[in-house]
Amino acid sequence: MNQAVGQNAGTLVDSLVDQAINMAPTPAPAWADWNNANYPADDDARRQMENQQRSEFALGYTNGLLNNTLRDCLSFFWSNHFVTELDVYNCNSFLYYYINCLQRNAIGNFRTFVSEIGLTSAMLYYLDGVYNNGNNPNENYARELYELFSLGEGNGYTEQDIIETARAFSGYVERGEIGCTQVTFDATKHDSGTKTILGETGAWGYDDVINILFQQRPIEIAEFICRKLYEFFVHPDSQDDMNNAQVIIDGMASTFVSNNFELAPVLRQLFKSQHFFDDEAIGVIIKSPFDFYLNTLKETSFAYDDTVLGSMLNYSGLLGQELFDPFDVAGWQRDRTWINTNFIIGRWLTIESLLEAFYQQDNEQFRSLGLSITGTIGLTSTNPRCCCRTNHRLYPAQGIIGRRRICKGICHLQK
Repeated sequence: MNQAVGQNAGTLVDSLVDQAINMAPTPAPAWADWNNANYPADDDARRQMENQQRSEFALGYTNGLLNNTLRDCLSFFWSNHFVTELDVYNCNSFLYYYINCLQRNAIGNFRTFVSEIGLTSAMLYYLDGVYNNGNNPNENYARELYELFSLGEGNGYTEQDIIETARAFSGYVERGEIGCTQVTFDATKHDSGTKTILGETGAWGYDDVINILFQQRPIEIAEFICRKLYEFFVHPDSQDDMNNAQVIIDGMASTFVSNNFELAPVLRQLFKSQHFFDDEAIGVIIKSPFDFYLNTLKETSFAYDDTVLGSMLNYSGLLGQELFDPFDVAGWQRDRTWINTNFIIGRWLTIESLLEAFYQQDNEQFRSLGLSITGTIGLTSTNPRCCCRTNHRLYPAQGIIGRRRICKGICHLQK
């Protein structure tokens, strides 16, 4: 935020997008290409090593999100679009290459993205592609490709398209003799017969399906993906009465198609639009647990270490958002379920615990935060209401408790 001061919106957006495009993915850890033969034979020792690797990787990934780069924000967004669950495939090497795919393609070409993500071992195991034999097709990934990843439920495809697509996707079933070996293609397990997919007939394979999908359904893909980007970055309700959101989404979709499904031009257009800065788009997205805790760190600038981040990861899991493990293929829904009766109490209790730890570590950082918000008012005024109003502008609590009651409470504490 401080780096943005003095820049106009267009310059800032271009800088953020260019940084995201040029950012290298997370370096491969030592275990990136391990399979089960690289771990101790003892079950307890193996699990301990696997958990340690996952913990370190999760902390590194979370630190990337805290650095607030657009690339990492997008990779997190895509992890909730191209969903996998670590608990299902249970291989650290698969996790690394899945995250690597998200990072490399986060702001690249969406067509390439769709092609690559479907062949990651994490996805092949998660949606049963690894069991998709030519003589016994498994339709799971074919269905989710259309329903969740590219077109939207029931939009531009039929049940027969799913069946035929599953046949075309068959053959990625070679799992090796050792657990957690990367999946490869076995031509003998592929259905090489003729298929008709989205109106196109031929002896199609994996690459052919991706080509046909983007050739035959470009408008549907563009509208579906741009709507998800709009709802993530601007407003969770893209069906407003005035149709303002649809106008923006239509423009984004047109840009998406005309730029051969490159994501960067679409994001530049969205972030530079006046609509992105409208008052109606401020404070309308309910923070997920992950957003809630990490934004607390970013907005307060309180000192933290990996122990604090570990606590935040643990608390997020308790509130329904476990990193690398969405609860189903549809992902976290980013709606009012984050603040149901149980979760809202959990938020209060866990953030109280974190704030208490921050205070015990260094209570002066609370004074520094207050002064950074109030400026000279905090140094010259003895009226707590003046400081209260300034703080309330930054940390509004509309719908929960009004400014008058907040100020009254603060003034009571000052007596």
